[in-house]
Amino acid sequence: MAEPVIITVAITGALPRKKDNPAVPVTPTEQIESTHEAYEAGASLVHIHVRNPDESPSSAPDLYAKVQEGVRKHCPGMIVQFSTGGRGREQSARGAMLHLKPDMASLATGSVNFPASVYENPSDFVEGLAKTMLENGIKPEVEVFDLAMLYNAASLVKKGLLKSPPHVQFVLGIPNATPARRSIFDFLRAEIADVLPARPGLQPASGATNGR
Repeated sequence: MAEPVIITVAITGALPRKKDNPAVPVTPTEQIESTHEAYEAGASLVHIHVRNPDESPSSAPDLYAKVQEGVRKHCPGMIVQFSTGGRGREQSARGAMLHLKPDMASLATGSVNFPASVYENPSDFVEGLAKTMLENGIKPEVEVFDLAMLYNAASLVKKGLLKSPPHVQFVLGIPNATPARRSIFDFLRAEIADVLPARPGLQPASGATNGR
């Protein structure tokens, strides 16, 4: 019997603009329509980035609220996940929308070198985001760009800032970070079972991507 899977769609991402691809949805209306198309095609989780009027990355709670409202209206049952990523966004604003209580939100548990910038996630900032998600009943999507981030996530579980089992995504293929190689993925899969063991009867959630 085939195992069920969760199909996740990242409808916008942090970088592409209309000049790169006219089909990139950047307004709330476009994002809701694009998400609905993915929902009808079988997607059950949407990872949301929002954009300023100039198409630059935004943390504006009102934009997240509009997209979330539309998704919940037109895509019943779909899991809503907000991005707290740092491309073009100040740390002080990256969690400003979490009071809207999405189902999930991304949580990178360490810093990493991106090709053109440093994705900064200091320990105190990560713990602050994790605490806010915990207080608002939001399930973090732990983003692991480098191996140390997996052990940082284990530390957050021990501190009570992440509930066990955590949902973990391996982000592979970003230049200067972890390569997208099968041997590395197999190692990470084995390591997560050791450092982040699930409760009896449950398995830790994990995934891989070639970056955003």
